[in-house]
Amino acid sequence: MATSFELNGETVSYHGDPRTPLLRVLRDSFRLTGAKDVCGEGFCGACIVHVDGKAVPSCLQPVGLVAESSIVTIEGFAEPDAPHALQNAFEELDVVQCGMCFPGMVMSLAKLLEENPSPTREQIKHSLVGNICRCTGYERIVDAVLSLQQNSGASS
Repeated sequence: MATSFELNGETVSYHGDPRTPLLRVLRDSFRLTGAKDVCGEGFCGACIVHVDGKAVPSCLQPVGLVAESSIVTIEGFAEPDAPHALQNAFEELDVVQCGMCFPGMVMSLAKLLEENPSPTREQIKHSLVGNICRCTGYERIVDAVLSLQQNSGASS
């Protein structure tokens, strides 16, 4: 069975079982390995992608349910030579440790920033519920997001 959807701006088709988790399809069929296969149960956040503008754990999303949807992965989020400001902030504040949680965190936080460009510390922390990082404390992550507001305020 074929399932067609938009993947990072390009129409693609997956030929296989519609019950296959989207994460497996992204990684195995389309070789997009940014979404990480960590828990397989939807609680770690390492596999977050945007489906029709919503941040969802791709390990829990059957590919058959994304037919005709628009999916954006970390690979389609920004150009390699032009990272998103959030990715730059993570790098500048040395947030990333092992990198397993990084793509999911970026996708979750990008959704927050899209909906609320000036979130409070508490709103940022709340948006990270469901994104687990075992390497570092979350304060630097929150500080990186808050730095975007300071940088945009300084340039206004």
